[in-house]
Amino acid sequence: QVHLVESGGGLVQAGGSLRLSCAASGSIFSRNVMGWYRQAPGKQRELVAAITDGGSTNYRDSGKGRFTISRDNAKNTVNLQMNSLKPEDTAVYSCVTGPLSTVVAGIPDYWGQGTQVTVSS
Repeated sequence: QVHLVESGGGLVQAGGSLRLSCAASGSIFSRNVMGWYRQAPGKQRELVAAITDGGSTNYRDSGKGRFTISRDNAKNTVNLQMNSLKPEDTAVYSCVTGPLSTVVAGIPDYWGQGTQVTVSS
């Protein structure tokens, strides 16, 4: 099985930055996209950003201009650089991987355990 392990979450003041990292282990198809979902208490889970094996990226409108996703295929890692963080960015962020269609649909093949991001006012 594929295991995804996130790191880099924590507490940051509004306007600050965090860099989330995800390391994937096990068999994984190179064509699979990797991405980040987040879920805040009482809110729907949402796709924050995704990146294909070729480096094409997509972001939610709320993250455009502030978040940057990147991946290293050789290392099977994906990162999410989050700048200008806002309190509304507070959520559990989970690394995901799978075919593009599954990631976009909210049913990726694999989920990480999640890492908490808390942005104080």
